[in-house]
Amino acid sequence: MASPRIVYLNGEFLPFDQARVPVMDRGFLFADGIYEVSAIIEGRLVDNAAHLARLDRSLGEIGIRNPHDAAEWERLQTELVAKNGVVEGLVYMQVTRGVYERDFAFPPADTPPTVMMFTQAKTVIANTLAETGAKVVTVEDLRWKRRDIKSVALLAQVLTKQAAAEAGVAEAWMVEDGAVTEGSSSTAFIATKDGRLVTRPLSTALLPGITRAAVMRLAAETGLTVEERLFSVDEAHAASEAFYTSASAFVMPVVAIDGRPIGEGVPGPVARRLRELYIAMARGD
Repeated sequence: MASPRIVYLNGEFLPFDQARVPVMDRGFLFADGIYEVSAIIEGRLVDNAAHLARLDRSLGEIGIRNPHDAAEWERLQTELVAKNGVVEGLVYMQVTRGVYERDFAFPPADTPPTVMMFTQAKTVIANTLAETGAKVVTVEDLRWKRRDIKSVALLAQVLTKQAAAEAGVAEAWMVEDGAVTEGSSSTAFIATKDGRLVTRPLSTALLPGITRAAVMRLAAETGLTVEERLFSVDEAHAASEAFYTSASAFVMPVVAIDGRPIGEGVPGPVARRLRELYIAMARGD
């Protein structure tokens, strides 16, 4: 018989069906919390220090005390991964402002945060979508102005992802003032016909993607020119290649945007190579 799924909640490793969060938790009432996701490859955490640094930054931006230092977070993550026997997949972390009577203002400073983690087994490396290529639609960006904070308030992304699902595609790229900001759960890249990679520069308009940063380093190491600038939907339609990056997708080639083929309409050589390099990095090669 398979072992029960284990989650971490407020200092305890618990069977999934025994983990409970109170009704008055501010994450439930106000989406007053931060989350982070790290990939697991061959039982090991991928680029985890960067994910934990982003978690710490996001918590600081909204004034929630980080309950653990990086070493303790990684110890807990590693133990949770081992308890669930996850070889490939994801570990999800969430910290909310805690439990207190409903009021918009912050609760007292000594209110303990709610800390939760769970794992998900998922095929990441041998993802069949990476072989066929993903299709994308563009939608209006309806989010708030602090998208650099990895908030659990994801309603706009939920609606965007649902729009992609209803269109029969894998992802949606959000657009503001004619320029692509990012995907509903990813960073958007295009490759120009003269061989340059383009992605939007970091600002409060988008999340500072951890995989984005790693892929940009790998691209530079291979001699590719990376430009951080805004690009339009029309420029994306005319690109020689496109792809998106995330902790769960790694590097995902895009073969069509809004029903229009990108390049040859198949995963391009740049995206394929960067995916290979990222997987090698994730494996520690």
